[in-house]
Amino acid sequence: MSDLAVNPWKRHGKDRLYVNLPDGTAVAWADRATMTVTIKVQQYRDEALALLRLHLGDGLIVGSVPSPAVQATASGPPVPQPGHTPPRRRPERPASLPPLSPGEDLARNRPGAGILGLLAAQGESTAQRWRAKLLRQSSDWDSWYTGLAGERRVGRELKRLSPLGWRILHGVEKSNGGDIDHLAIGPGGVFSINTKTHRGASVWVGDAMAKVNGGPPQPYAAASRAEADYVRRVLGRYCDFDVPVEPVLVFVGAASLHRAATQYTVRIYQEREVAALGPLTGKLSPQQVESVYEVARRRRIWLRA
Repeated sequence: MSDLAVNPWKRHGKDRLYVNLPDGTAVAWADRATMTVTIKVQQYRDEALALLRLHLGDGLIVGSVPSPAVQATASGPPVPQPGHTPPRRRPERPASLPPLSPGEDLARNRPGAGILGLLAAQGESTAQRWRAKLLRQSSDWDSWYTGLAGERRVGRELKRLSPLGWRILHGVEKSNGGDIDHLAIGPGGVFSINTKTHRGASVWVGDAMAKVNGGPPQPYAAASRAEADYVRRVLGRYCDFDVPVEPVLVFVGAASLHRAATQYTVRIYQEREVAALGPLTGKLSPQQVESVYEVARRRRIWLRA
């Protein structure tokens, strides 16, 4: 088995069992009332059915089965499998790209670039920081340094994807004043990655909200989806094909991480699990990866959005 887990789900009069990967991705689900199974990821069909039969018996009816993802070949661009459509060409002409100067190139950014810029502009001086450490005094900037350490940790994990054909950007400034912590661009598509550092905490992530140590709900999942939509809109203006973008939430230092059974619209990882993106393929050809990267590394396109 591929570490699949079965999770019950009841809502709006529905009673289902979901089969999920460790990252929360649903690969299949079964309706208890009708015994109908929907396979979402064909690769796990047999394993998912075996697990569901353990819970529901042998009377299962297999319903819709989506086609497998595009498979990449070593000799050329991805070859579409029956029933699958690769990123389609956009009918309209893409917008003209601004020039790429060294000061505009986001590829020069280090992990945590957004926080580093804020600290340089408004944060404590080095002397103030060392004085607070020596006196063991807390500071209003402590949470920012914690976040910086988390982004750097995730940055190191993402660097491991480069040999697999992935391009990584950090600290992508947005027009609203915020930034995207990381962008991963590779054979598996584009991933907008939001890093949250909660050392030693117990984290639960639902469809839209998350709770840390049982505290008040935080809109982490909803914000990640909105950020992915923003990335998709920006890249779509400059690419002549549809760019697949998925949201990712990475929790750094969490003691435990739990996902709702229905949470499969946002990928949820701990920092050491980010490498799970590496083997993903079938969404972008090597040429498309480079095309998206050449667009995404230009600071000005994000600030115009």
